[in-house]
Amino acid sequence: MTPDTALPPMAHLTEDFATGPQPAAEELAALAAAGFRTVICNRPDDEVPPGERAADMAAAARAAGLEFAQAIVPHGPIPHTALEAEKGALTLPGPHFAYCAAGVRAALIWAFAEAGRRPTGEIVAALSNAGLHMPGLRRQIEALAEQG
Repeated sequence: MTPDTALPPMAHLTEDFATGPQPAAEELAALAAAGFRTVICNRPDDEVPPGERAADMAAAARAAGLEFAQAIVPHGPIPHTALEAEKGALTLPGPHFAYCAAGVRAALIWAFAEAGRRPTGEIVAALSNAGLHMPGLRRQIEALAEQG
């Protein structure tokens, strides 16, 4: 990695998963150099200008040697299709870097996708350690874990 290709800002939720704001296309090479293997886009195309949309980011990720997946999370309720897409994206090689506008939606969809796969306390602690203190989230994670 050269000095002018810094990593984008991120919060590590686990050893294999980090979230953050949408990186610039040129930062994807830095993610690959840092050991990330998959980038997950959680940001709808209608939030970004041309050149920063998912197809553009996918091409840049692949050029950097990274896998790329989409699990689009709009503002508001998280659709079931996004949750299923996130679960699928997490089966791609890790470590994973997921992005949205600020990294919060990317962290939330990860938490919901991990419900039932990890203990709820571990998920809540990972979010809290990343600065995302959401006490009401525990109930939602537990309900998702019960649904399987």
